[in-house]
Amino acid sequence: MEFFKTNTEGFVATVSLLHPPANALSSAVLKELSMLLEQLETDDKVRVILLHGEGRFFSAGADIKEFTAVSSREQAAELARAGQQVMEQIEQFPKPIIAAIHGAALGGGLELAMSCHIRIVAENAKLGLPELQLGIIPGFAGTQRLPRYVGSGKAAEMMWTSEPITGTEAVQWGLANRAVPEEQLLEEAKTLANKIAQKSPISIRATLQLLNAAKEKSFHEAVRYEAELFGNVFTSEDAKEGVQAFIEKRSPQFQGK
Repeated sequence: MEFFKTNTEGFVATVSLLHPPANALSSAVLKELSMLLEQLETDDKVRVILLHGEGRFFSAGADIKEFTAVSSREQAAELARAGQQVMEQIEQFPKPIIAAIHGAALGGGLELAMSCHIRIVAENAKLGLPELQLGIIPGFAGTQRLPRYVGSGKAAEMMWTSEPITGTEAVQWGLANRAVPEEQLLEEAKTLANKIAQKSPISIRATLQLLNAAKEKSFHEAVRYEAELFGNVFTSEDAKEGVQAFIEKRSPQFQGK
């Protein structure tokens, strides 16, 4: 891997983006991230992924220099579609992905963070979609994901002014789960990741599927899907272990079976 390094400990894979100085999301970075996710998906030693950026930023956006090589609307649209596919891969990923955001998550960097399932931010981090400052628009599904979290009015303000919000404000608007001092960010994110990693991978996968179903299906379709998955999970070995551990007043030891 050229742009990412991975350290796995206690079922948590910490994935670090290494593309100085701004951790820009070039096509090569996104392609490598997609390949890395494919590897981690089938790794039984990994139950949770923690994504963060090395250096000063989580990611300050797409690779603007790469834009100068795009000469047609077809090329530009394909560039957007390629990025959207990686973001969708993250959002649909069967294992939780937590973004630990410091410095800045701007443009493509915020689009990457929004596709993750949970966002922990440094209080002083900057989050925004400033693409209109360049005369362009977000292309990695930012125009669709941002209103989900902050509402259409705030999303419009953030895009039209190109002004970022702080990590503390991101929590207030529902864009992030919690904000902490920057020096505590990774520790806080790892603590959360380890808590999640103790749960059954089977039940985690099912709830991820149902969270996505809540966005894609009608309420009644999603509720029927919940009953179907409840039946699947209920008959798993992990479910039997969880119930038995409760009866015996001990911590369950889930095997993902």
